[in-house]
Amino acid sequence: MKISVIGAGAMGGATVEGMIKADYFDNNSIIVSDPSEAVTKKFSEQGIRTTTDNALAAKEADVVMVFVKPWLVETVLKGIKESLNPEKQILIVIAAGVKSESIKEWLGEYCPPLFLCIPNIAIAQLSSMTFLVPCGATESHQTEQVKAIFDAMGNTLITDEAHLAAGTTLASCGIAYAMRYIRAASEGGVELGFKADQAKEIVMQTMLGAVKLLEASGLHPEAAIDLVTTPGGVTIKGLNEMEHAGFTSAVIRGLKAGAK
Repeated sequence: MKISVIGAGAMGGATVEGMIKADYFDNNSIIVSDPSEAVTKKFSEQGIRTTTDNALAAKEADVVMVFVKPWLVETVLKGIKESLNPEKQILIVIAAGVKSESIKEWLGEYCPPLFLCIPNIAIAQLSSMTFLVPCGATESHQTEQVKAIFDAMGNTLITDEAHLAAGTTLASCGIAYAMRYIRAASEGGVELGFKADQAKEIVMQTMLGAVKLLEASGLHPEAAIDLVTTPGGVTIKGLNEMEHAGFTSAVIRGLKAGAK
């Protein structure tokens, strides 16, 4: 399976890094197209074929991934459409807010089976939460094929287009929200007397532990919280103080703002 990645900036580049690390992919079957010499040099040094010709990259692939800013999607797709083969290829577009009907209109008869996709940057570490929307895949094996690509670099949820914006803010934007908590808690750790690097390490390991506990137990987060909140103890005092400051409300409001 030959895969072309058109646009290897932040998200595209993170995805290529994930492909290089994952056992699922063959570096010789990946081609990266990007106008940046720094980007192409970076990946060519890792054994990935690179080019600045989007149409060439699209023509030679079985799966074409387009990672560009939303306002560039139309231009890029129209630039490669005559290189696309609807009978033999799959097209994956990774761009927030771009509608499938617009993509189909821009490509017309050249549009292959289409998927909209939103990963997050943890894909570089094979830990993405990816949302996948089939928008014209007529055969189930096409969906299975694309899901397998992203499952090799994290977890994948097949959803519908109506939920893609919510998925974006919950997981793609959400990774930044989680990092903001790490920053805030680390700064708190410094105030409590730890050095900055120590505080960050403590907070990151604590978050990792929380995730692993929830995964292993299947508990609702609040049920797990109950296990560590003794009556009159320091944990419940800290939690209540955060809630007095609007912690839960702030998180929900942030997610809803992102979804808009």
